[in-house]
Amino acid sequence: MIPRPQIEVRDSLALVPSDQWNALCRDGNPFLRHEFLHTLDETGCLGKVTGWYPRYFLLWSGEDGDRELTGAVPAYVKTNSYGEFVFDWAWAEAYQQHQLEYYPKLVSSIPFTPATGRRILVRNDQPEQHSIRLLARAVQQFSDSQGYSGVHYLFLTETESDILCAHESTGTVSDLEVAANDPGARPATQSIPDAESVAEHLLRLDCQYHWQNDGYTDFDDFLARCTSKRRKTIRRERRYVSDTGLRLTQRLGSSLSAAEWRWVHDFYQSTFDRKWGNPSLTQAFFMAIGDKMGDQVLIVFAYDDNDEQPHWPVACSIMFIGATTLYGRFWGCRKDYNSLHFEACYYQGIQYCIDHGIRHFEPGAQGEHKISRGFIPTITRSAHYIRHAGFREAIADYLSRERPHVRQRCAGLSDLLPFKTGTFTP
Repeated sequence: MIPRPQIEVRDSLALVPSDQWNALCRDGNPFLRHEFLHTLDETGCLGKVTGWYPRYFLLWSGEDGDRELTGAVPAYVKTNSYGEFVFDWAWAEAYQQHQLEYYPKLVSSIPFTPATGRRILVRNDQPEQHSIRLLARAVQQFSDSQGYSGVHYLFLTETESDILCAHESTGTVSDLEVAANDPGARPATQSIPDAESVAEHLLRLDCQYHWQNDGYTDFDDFLARCTSKRRKTIRRERRYVSDTGLRLTQRLGSSLSAAEWRWVHDFYQSTFDRKWGNPSLTQAFFMAIGDKMGDQVLIVFAYDDNDEQPHWPVACSIMFIGATTLYGRFWGCRKDYNSLHFEACYYQGIQYCIDHGIRHFEPGAQGEHKISRGFIPTITRSAHYIRHAGFREAIADYLSRERPHVRQRCAGLSDLLPFKTGTFTP
């Protein structure tokens, strides 16, 4: 008799084999790796201080003692909406006005990271759609059993959103068991009731700005595809930096010393000090990521030889390197320079992608000013299961009216791209 698949719900990845977890990360996204997710937890970035409480859904196959991880969902119980970048404050306020609790909710996302990637992980040799539906049903069942207001998959892929939001599922979950446990404890199992389909998930769209590598040979080739006006503007912005005497260096995180990682954290923290909010990533996180994933972290330091401390950078940008995508994440500075932000966060990233054959560059959320610098308006997706029937109906109606406006806005913003007609292939 073939053992039935089993799902565990754990609040830590500490005892989950990293090689088995990483085997699920099919698209080379660095934020889904065991090293990244577990480091967030073990260095004090999650929990009460930020309102992110891990709940990892693990799909196992095989006998006891010889089990293999074939699927997973990284998820978090949330007691607020900070660090998500898919804004649902109005939904929370509506719940409050009706004397209902919106928090806690269950969120499948990468904390503090608005980057598109898989949220329901399936090993290559497993049936993808079936496994996604099994895991989605288990997540929804767990959320309902705990009394959460709903489940939210943020910045998921188009494939996943099509499956979750199509309302077309086959089979049942009678061949699946689910169990919750403390980290490392072998749980007793609990059967999931039969269900004919994935519960209704509501599709929400938004717009980010992503750069695409159209086979450029160098940065000048990229500029040659731009109109004369935009080419001159970009060159002028880069000259503002070079004429000031600033030096920019690209470093892999594995090459940084402990002192340099402290600089990186200080620059990250300075952005919050100068603007608003609280920094969620600790210095210990940056140190550990440099040790575990240093070759997947790109640090751009800017130095000013005329500064009183020329050996100390005046600015820093932090990016993560995936198999096909570069992800811009954080930036900080201790002095203001004309166009330095554009150079450190955008043009250095574009240069890195061209030099290393990386196809995409996601520089982060928001910022229409990116479009004129070559970043294409790109649809992002989230999928939402709302437990309360009345609110599910109201939110579904709102999203059905919001989606056409988002698509129209995203398409209209493409008119602001700097490329000559017929010189760019999306």
